[in-house]
Amino acid sequence: MAEITDVRPLTGAALGAALDDVARLRIEVFRVWPYLYDGDLDYERAYLQTYRDSGKAIVVGAFDGDRLVGASTGAPLIDHADDFAAAFEGAGLELSDIFYCAESVLLPQYRGQGAGHRFFDHREAHARKLGFTKCAFCSVQRPTDHPMRPDDYRPLDAFWHARGYAPLPGAVAQFSWKDVGQEAESLKQLQFWIRDL
Repeated sequence: MAEITDVRPLTGAALGAALDDVARLRIEVFRVWPYLYDGDLDYERAYLQTYRDSGKAIVVGAFDGDRLVGASTGAPLIDHADDFAAAFEGAGLELSDIFYCAESVLLPQYRGQGAGHRFFDHREAHARKLGFTKCAFCSVQRPTDHPMRPDDYRPLDAFWHARGYAPLPGAVAQFSWKDVGQEAESLKQLQFWIRDL
């Protein structure tokens, strides 16, 4: 069995050095359900520039020896205000109070070893240290009768609830990307989940 040998936070220069590997992991892991994301490295590099530019961002890396096999990212939600401000309108929350736990990606052969919890542990500790009072992330919403939904798919809702997160009513972001096998981008809805720190 493939084994994770280390899970550790990366900031500053170490974060910057890991971003191309994070991009490749995102392309590979998000290609399957429920994301079905047909990504490319140029888009990924542009997207991940936010983490390079933010002095408060974190990447938590899961390693097998020197190889990055999983990663989760986080940054102040205000760094993503252009994308997410509309989703929080009317929620009575200040974006500046919220730390955004973005993606968590892990190669399939390394799952079931506790990396998911350690990803959240490190990001939440980082957010607390910076003085944030809430953490949030968003999950893609797909119809239950979608033709590409695997029969054995298990959503992560129970895991997220166990971590203290709950969906924030009405906080839904919209993003477009090209699904695998499709010719053009289509709009997706992403539900925000949130917890107090």
